[in-house]
Order: sequence, then structure tokens, then C-alpha cells
Amino acid sequence: MSKTPSAIKLHRKSCLLEVSFDNETFQLPAEYLRVYSPSAEVKGHGPGEEVLQLNKQNVAITGIEPQGHYAIKLIFSDGHDSGIYAWQYLYELGTQQEQKWAEYLQKVEESQISSVKWIDPK
Repeated sequence: MSKTPSAIKLHRKSCLLEVSFDNETFQLPAEYLRVYSPSAEVKGHGPGEEVLQLNKQNVAITGIEPQGHYAIKLIFSDGHDSGIYAWQYLYELGTQQEQKWAEYLQKVEESQISSVKWIDPK
């Protein structure tokens, strides 16, 4: 069963998108929505092609555009505007926010460890 939001509110000062589904309300930070954008730029065109989004802490949502009766397009302050957030995906981001955010932080940490170049002091 596909859920449709009963309300969507953008809180510009706190950079939160509040999405309500029936009796559930989620406050989704702009950074979280940006790094989990469903766009090809972020997701790639297939498994293993994902691109880790870094340094998005200060990104804000500058616009929201409806996409038919099934989704919204979010426009971010860093120029990213190609993600179409279907209602089901927004619900998934809300219900799995804690888990997904922990996974993202783990990937960021791993990317920083693997990018360190060790120099032999000899």
C-alpha cells in the first residue's frame, strides 16, 4: 500500500522538512535528504555505482516542486535539484532515519580512513 503525505512543511531556519503521514510525522534534515537523494547523481545507475555525498552539513532546501500526485522534487542550496522523492521513499526515509543516518556516518568515516595516505618515515 502506498502512503500519501497529509502535510509537508519546510522549516527554513532549522533546515528541516516535516512530512506527515496519517498519524506519523517525520522531521527530515536537509543534509539527510541531500545525501539520500534518489537522483542518479547520488544513486548511480545501478548497484555499486552510488556516490558518497560529503560536506553537505550546511546545505538547505531552497524549493519544493510537486511532481504529479506521487512525489516532490527538492531544490538544494548547493544546486542539486534532480532528485524526485516519491511518497513511499519519503516514508522510508522517515521510518528508517536513525538506521540510514548511522549507515551514512559509517561510510563517511570509512572514506576518510581509506583516503589517508601513509608515508614511510624512512
